[in-house]
This record gives sequence, C-alpha cells and structure tokens, in this order.
Amino acid sequence: MQHTKTDSDATSLTASSPPRSPPRRPVYYVQSPTHDDEKHITTISYHSTPALLSPTASPPRSYAGHHSRESSSTRFSGKVSSNDVALKRFSKPWDTQVNSIEEEALLDDDVSEKRIPRRCYVLGFVVCFLVLFFVFAGILYGAAKPQKPKLTLTSIAFERFMVQAGSDSTGVATDMVSMNSTVKFVFRNTATFFGLHVTSTPLELSFSQIAVGSGTMKKFYQSRKSQRLVTVSVIGDKIPMYGSGQLLKSSKGIPTAPVPLKLSFVVRSRGYVLGKLVKPKFFDRVECSVAFDPKKINVPMALKNNCKFL
Repeated sequence: MQHTKTDSDATSLTASSPPRSPPRRPVYYVQSPTHDDEKHITTISYHSTPALLSPTASPPRSYAGHHSRESSSTRFSGKVSSNDVALKRFSKPWDTQVNSIEEEALLDDDVSEKRIPRRCYVLGFVVCFLVLFFVFAGILYGAAKPQKPKLTLTSIAFERFMVQAGSDSTGVATDMVSMNSTVKFVFRNTATFFGLHVTSTPLELSFSQIAVGSGTMKKFYQSRKSQRLVTVSVIGDKIPMYGSGQLLKSSKGIPTAPVPLKLSFVVRSRGYVLGKLVKPKFFDRVECSVAFDPKKINVPMALKNNCKFL
C-alpha cells in the first residue's frame, strides 16, 4: 500500500538528512608569474569573484593562514598584491647566490691574473738595492776626493858629481857624467776614513833635457791621518852627454861652476773604500829646480821653495 507523503514526513526527512557541505573553492598556486602570467591570473581572479560572493560559501581554512586571506582579498580586488611580487623576486634564492658566487670567482680569477709574479718583486728589490748601493758609493767617493794627500819636498844631497871623457856603446867619443844623490820628501795622508797605497814613477835628475840620474821609490801603504819621510837614491853612471857636455866646465872631473838640474817625478796614490768598489786616485806631479854646487858635497839643500806641483 502506498502512503502519501505529508508535510511532516518531508520535514522529518529534511531534518534527518545530513546538511550539504558548501562547495569547495578551488585552490590557486602562484608560480613566479611573468608579465603575461600576471594578466592571466588577474583575469581568473576576476571570474572567480561570484563564487566568493555566494552567501553559502564560507572561506575555507587553509594552512597558509594570513597569506591565504591576503591572496583572497587580492583575487577579490582583481589585482596582484605586493606579496606576490615579493614571492616572484625571491622565488629562486639559490640561483641568485650561485650567480653571485660565480661572479666572485670570476673576479678572483681576474685579480689572480693581474697579480705581479714573485720574481718581479725579487728583481725590483735587487735593482733598488744596487741603486742605493751605488748612490752610497758615489757619496763616499765624493767625500774622499777632496782628501788629497800632501807631498812636501824637503832636501837633496849630492855625494858625487863627476864629468869625464869617454865613449858610448857605439864608440862615439863624448863627455860622460856619473853622480850619486839622495832626495827626501814627506808624504802625508790627510784622509780620515781610508788608507793609501803609494807608488811613484822613477825620480829623474836631468841636465839640458838629458837624464843624468834616476831612482825608484819603493811602494808603501800609508794609513789614515799619518805621514812618513821617504828617502830615494838618485844615481847615474857614465851617462853620455854628447853635445850638452860642452856646457859642463870641469877641472879634474869636478865641475867648476854650479850645474843647473831639474828633478821631476809623479807620485800616485790609491785608496780603497768598501773593499775595492770605491777607489779614489790621486796624482802629484812634481818639478823642482836644483843647482849642484861643487862646494856643497854631502850637504842637504832645501827644496821646499824650489818645487812646484802640476
């Protein structure tokens, strides 16, 4: 038998049936939109607005919390919020860090390529050291140059002076001169920080441009700020005079008048500063006028006022 449904039956069925749940709202994901994607998202948000305006639709609870509410308001207004733009900017932080690391590595490579090699530093140091060393040596040389040694001729003494007839090695007859003499002078080193090695050319006594006697000085070393008396024997044995012998007037081999002579020699001095790097040199060229007096045999004659230095 079929019963007709009454209003009470419909009411009871309605009350007993479970309430219909509101329709689920689709969830949207934002994935770093480009300019064109932003326009597309804005369009979708605009068309989804009626679902949000439904009186039966209630906003679902989402795990995003505050972000979900902001996204809803954004879709409601039809615009992209600043959070979406920030999400777009920081969507790939690791890519940004990798790019920055790569750029730093490239910069480091450029810096390493521009670094000066170590050997260039060593070469620069050697060059600077040599420049400073030679500058210092030049200063020392300039300081040593004015400290020239001082030479003082003191005396000359004749022990013998004889003129006699003879012949040279070829058999030519001529007057011959034999003589012995001693020359004394004082050598003084005025330098304050170096000694001197002293040598000399042969000391020569000449008459009318003919050397009638010569002597050699022994080389010596003179320490700083010191002096010594040097004695050199000047000897001549049977020196042929040729035509100049006529000027020599003698009696029994002894000149009857004073004989003008010239004494000449060069004293060379060399100092060593900083080993043998700085070697100041000094030259003293001496010329003295000497007159042999037969009455002053073995008598020292002063030379101080009769010499000149060239």
